[in-house]
Amino acid sequence: MVSVKIHWMKHLGLRISLFLILLFAISISAQTGKSTTTSGAAITASMHVAPDIDQRLPKFRRVDMPFRADAYTPRERKMVSKLVDACQHLEEIYWRQMDPDGLTLYQTLLSSKNPQDEAVRRYIWINASRFDLLDGDKPFVGTDPMPPGRGFYPVGLAREQIEAFVKDHPEKKDEIYSSTTVVRKDGDQIDALPYHVAYRSFLEPAAKDLREAANLSDDAAFAKYLRLRADALLNDDYFASDLAWLDLKDPKFDLIFAPYETYDDDLLGVKATYGTAVLIRNDEQSKKLALFQKYVAEIQDSLPLDAEDRPSKHGLETPMEVADAPFRSGDLTHGYQAVADNLPNDPRVHEQKGSKKLFFKNFMDARVSYIILPVAHHVMRPDQAAKVTGEGYLQSTIMHEICHGLGPAFSRTGMGKVSIREAIGPAYSGLEEAKADVVGMYSLKWLIDHQILPKEKLEEYYASYVGGIFRTVRFGAAEAHGQAEMMEFNYLLENGAISREKSGRYAIDYTKMPTAIASLAKILLDIEATGDRSRAEAWFKKYDVMPDELVATLKLASQVPVDIDPVFSFHETLK
Repeated sequence: MVSVKIHWMKHLGLRISLFLILLFAISISAQTGKSTTTSGAAITASMHVAPDIDQRLPKFRRVDMPFRADAYTPRERKMVSKLVDACQHLEEIYWRQMDPDGLTLYQTLLSSKNPQDEAVRRYIWINASRFDLLDGDKPFVGTDPMPPGRGFYPVGLAREQIEAFVKDHPEKKDEIYSSTTVVRKDGDQIDALPYHVAYRSFLEPAAKDLREAANLSDDAAFAKYLRLRADALLNDDYFASDLAWLDLKDPKFDLIFAPYETYDDDLLGVKATYGTAVLIRNDEQSKKLALFQKYVAEIQDSLPLDAEDRPSKHGLETPMEVADAPFRSGDLTHGYQAVADNLPNDPRVHEQKGSKKLFFKNFMDARVSYIILPVAHHVMRPDQAAKVTGEGYLQSTIMHEICHGLGPAFSRTGMGKVSIREAIGPAYSGLEEAKADVVGMYSLKWLIDHQILPKEKLEEYYASYVGGIFRTVRFGAAEAHGQAEMMEFNYLLENGAISREKSGRYAIDYTKMPTAIASLAKILLDIEATGDRSRAEAWFKKYDVMPDELVATLKLASQVPVDIDPVFSFHETLK
């Protein structure tokens, strides 16, 4: 308990400051007769606020993601409501993982109607922190830099300190490197507190909501999954519930609900954030995925990788769903808006069952319409921009998610078989996103070569892939997807598969794309198979820099939003 108190004491100073600022605003209100809930004195007046905060907000276009309640029975609507309630509890945890002090500031600003306060509040919501994803995670309110360990580690604790401590205390390694523990420091001691202990006040009501939703479900398998997932929240053992999740057969309703992704841990690269999505199956679109499911094992066998590093996928389940997501929370709601997911991330589950590929149709449609097509129109040669399509982008996204589950399951290192995530460290997220992108395009070419997809579609697929790159690099290297696609862009540019024309727009050399994609796929797969951290870091250091020419070209699309900001039918709360 001492270590927990020490952690929260580190944030006490800012909380006191925020309280004093609020008192100052109330004092001004008393002297001027203006309420702090009107456009009176800004609570953030004494804080450093990015002067262009009003110009940053339009970079995220607000898009409605409605829940069409009339399409469902009263019992189904009640079940969905319970699932949303459960998701809200994990949203609370996510903010505490990302930026506990940012949460305090956000809550302080809730009552203010001052324009500057409202702008800051909304941008904090978009980022779930005081740090701007689009500006290299620099603070847009306040001046404190983002701690690389976010809320997972004590501020100031360095990776080298952890590694040295674990070397002297090997019995502590598993708990410190666990994806579901919060690290604490007490003097010279470093300990780890399980998520189910650290966040119990939120997890217990979330588990209760899941069990109540299970009681309302007409799908026995889905109800079983919800009950197992409720149990997992309270012991951090998600294995059994992950297996039950993969066993679902074409569920009408589905739910992502776990700490899965490690994108936001820039210290060790292992701590998972909570993310949720309530899903409603699109049966017509889901049935179209059967073609891809059929060839997953053969694609795995075809990869440019030693046989020992590509475990067979024959006989494993590869469930795929197209669904609308009328509600999301946690890491699926803030910052980069995912249009698909491949889960779970547990390599034990991959070996035994495989993984589930999920495509969020309402988010995919919004990304293509509002971002990808307009960006391609501005930065690509017109005849090639015309080949960027929603269907082409969907195909590359499908293969991207499939290929998250392909390639090596573990790294072969001098220490034996090690999790790729642990072996590669903080560079893992960008590496894995790049691998999924590039191996996905390699796989689309394999499907065409084997006459499974039409040959005349290849240029459309390549154009849509490159159009997607131009959309994603606008996030910059602080975000894993942006980091991945910036590297891909530079490698393709270096190998002549992409070039910049005199007009300032970019063009694709369709004849060079297959060779460049195949060679990059082999490199990325080999880095994962060997767990070569230094090679991964050196690779991204070389290729993860935006050329000045690309910066100039992207300015042509400066009026196009960078991403969407989803607006749900359900009330969103933060306590």
